[in-house]
Amino acid sequence: MSYADVYQSWTSDPEAFWMEAAGAIDWARPPSRALDDSNAPLYEWFTDGMVNTCYNAVDRHVENGRGDQIAIIHDSPVTGTVRKISYVELRNRVAMLAGALRAKGVEKGDRVIIYMPMIPEALEAMLACARLGAIHSVVFGGFAAHELAVRIDDAKPKAIIAASCGIEPGRVVHYKPLLDGAIEQAHHKPDFCVIFQREQEVAHLEEGRDVSWHGFQFGVEPAECVPVEGNHPAYILYTSGTTGAPKGVVRPTAGHLVALNWTMKNIYDVDPGDVFWAASDVGWVVGHSYICYGPLIAGNTTIVFEGKPVGTPDAGTFWRVISDHKVKSFFTAPTAFRAVKREDPKGEYLKKYDISCLKKIYLAGERADPDTINWAKDKTGLPIIDHWWQTETGWAIAANPAGIEMLDIKVGSPSVAMPGYDVQILDEAGHPMKPGELGAIAVKLPLPPGTLPTLWNAEERFRKSYLTTFPGYYETGDAGMVDGDGYLYIMARTDDVINVAGHRLSTGAMEEVLASHTDVAECAVIGVTDELKGQLPLGFVCLTKGVNRPYDEITAECVKLIRDQIGPVAAFKLAVVVDRLPKTRSGKILRATMVKIADSESFKMPATIDDPEILDEIAEALKSIGYARDKTPA
Repeated sequence: MSYADVYQSWTSDPEAFWMEAAGAIDWARPPSRALDDSNAPLYEWFTDGMVNTCYNAVDRHVENGRGDQIAIIHDSPVTGTVRKISYVELRNRVAMLAGALRAKGVEKGDRVIIYMPMIPEALEAMLACARLGAIHSVVFGGFAAHELAVRIDDAKPKAIIAASCGIEPGRVVHYKPLLDGAIEQAHHKPDFCVIFQREQEVAHLEEGRDVSWHGFQFGVEPAECVPVEGNHPAYILYTSGTTGAPKGVVRPTAGHLVALNWTMKNIYDVDPGDVFWAASDVGWVVGHSYICYGPLIAGNTTIVFEGKPVGTPDAGTFWRVISDHKVKSFFTAPTAFRAVKREDPKGEYLKKYDISCLKKIYLAGERADPDTINWAKDKTGLPIIDHWWQTETGWAIAANPAGIEMLDIKVGSPSVAMPGYDVQILDEAGHPMKPGELGAIAVKLPLPPGTLPTLWNAEERFRKSYLTTFPGYYETGDAGMVDGDGYLYIMARTDDVINVAGHRLSTGAMEEVLASHTDVAECAVIGVTDELKGQLPLGFVCLTKGVNRPYDEITAECVKLIRDQIGPVAAFKLAVVVDRLPKTRSGKILRATMVKIADSESFKMPATIDDPEILDEIAEALKSIGYARDKTPA
């Protein structure tokens, strides 16, 4: 079947489409129907089915005779170690951990916070919770104590599972003091904490509260899988909210299983036994969907990578991992490739490795600029496939369905809507727009299986955040357009569409132009307040390694590029060279914070920021071009 056939089969009979997809999952009690619309516009899926995520991700592969296959490869350049865990070993380890948690009172519906680095034990903790029907919430390892405390108070966990430390290039990140500080700040107190002691740091355990990972498993009975209702939450994943309070995205069990299993073949084109690598972190949605759950549900081998795209030890680390472990499909963020490109623009490191095993490279997490895509394609000779999704959806809204039919790649587009998503471009009044017109991207309800049905303990906030602006639609918060072939283009967050003297302009389109400059490795464009025109675009550019030219020459060329390719209407006159851009740990550029600095507004230090000192550098860069503003974090 072609993509058009598959999408049409969903359009004509969504119920039959998803019930057929559900047939690939092992149920304790199969559902009698797919969609539950009894509480519309809050839709749920497979609600009367009974199922267990851990059974589908681990046990069934062992029972089907594939227990000796490697389930997890842990490749850790920061510690110089590689570990491999088979499916039968994974089942036994997870069953024992679940048994130990159960012995200390963790049951179906209880919450467990997981605060760990990129080690296999993080996945084992997630799976052990799923085995019991407990609801896990992974908090990115190394998050500040206050942010962890906020999540403790919202999720109210019975237990917290943490590691003694994380390891970054050149330093050890002490997790235990952060955890102790968070528990002290939080109003809610967990019954107990499980600490996985790493050899790089053995942490002090609080008597009466803390137990060691290995110690508390002695003498317990391994736990069997507990079937749960289809709409039972598998996990809560907190995403930054515009109010500063985190939003707890709820992931329902059955829809999550069905959707992720469908994507592994149809989008990522991998079969059971193939090696799949998503170079992300379990603290983010990509880590949940495509390091832990998706590959294991589909019977793949998944890679847990504890390192960076550059610096552990060099810009060739991605290629080494792919070569060493025979990766077939590779998924990373555009920012990672930009880092590699900046350090190794000619691809010299790539020549050292045989990556003939690799068939496709997938990008997501932010807009993939054409320059980065073209560089990666030129250097690897492989399809570079952009796709677009969100923490809230858990899997791709738009993608190139390579396992069904490899569509033409249009650089700058994540391709087409996936089954389950009726994507529309709407104006501010909610009316559909014509092909090529920039508008708000919305998805007609109901959203497909696996997407968020609500926010944890915040139904009204869910309605207000996603369902109110365009009744009958899910508001994505992104702006873009669709071309005449149905290809979607994500141009910016809705907040990043700026209004220059009445003209609505996409900062993303300007970033594409700046990124095409031969000396620019990375860039960001923000809209700053202007008394005359309302807003003006301001560009920040990071230069490729080895560039040694006057900065004012480069910025003048950048201004001319925008004028030539977008036109005088953009009023682009402000550009500055910076060494780096402020980002979240997942690689998203903190444009909204940069705008606040430029406009002298107070702001809350973003919880997810990778290095707060960069904000001072941004403020200094603005002063250097006569745009003097004071940084005043709230």
